[in-house]
Amino acid sequence: MKYKNIVFDFGNVIGKFDGNYILKQFCPSPEDMDILLPALYRNWQALDAGTIDYEENIETAAAQVPERLQAVVRDFFRRWPEYVSPIPQTYELISQLKEKGADLYLLSNAPTYFASLASSWPVLRDFSGIVFSAPVKMVKPDPGIYLYLFQTYGLKPEECFFIDDLEDNIEAGRKLGMDGIVFTGDTEKVKKFIQFF
Repeated sequence: MKYKNIVFDFGNVIGKFDGNYILKQFCPSPEDMDILLPALYRNWQALDAGTIDYEENIETAAAQVPERLQAVVRDFFRRWPEYVSPIPQTYELISQLKEKGADLYLLSNAPTYFASLASSWPVLRDFSGIVFSAPVKMVKPDPGIYLYLFQTYGLKPEECFFIDDLEDNIEAGRKLGMDGIVFTGDTEKVKKFIQFF
């Protein structure tokens, strides 16, 4: 392989995050979804950045919807990670990379609540390092979070390859010397880039 370290994003790379699908598991009514969506997701960027408290945000969001929907808001913020589903082809790629001896790392934007739960995902157990945004109060594509990953784990950017679903995040890594690819679900394309064979 061309690269020593393979760095994965989580959302829509390792696990599928679909905001509408997740909310439907808590609220089947289209009318209520129209009320809930803006309240639930309006502060998500700040949650990823760790600049607002997760628990306080629950109550802020609940206060923005009718009383009859406030229990749905609280239930959603407690249980939404249950509906982030594994992406099988990525799991297979991770397994193959481990067999090839690659070191695996995670660099992902996520709220503190998800970060605290994600360590229990079996797929991450063999990762050599994990960086979630909210605990370090930096979010991709801020260069600081990439530098944090490199410095914390003693990585050389040119020895790393980044797999993320957003072009801006890949481009930020490239500017620091880390090559990468926008993930579309095509793991064979990823293998070609990292010269897997």
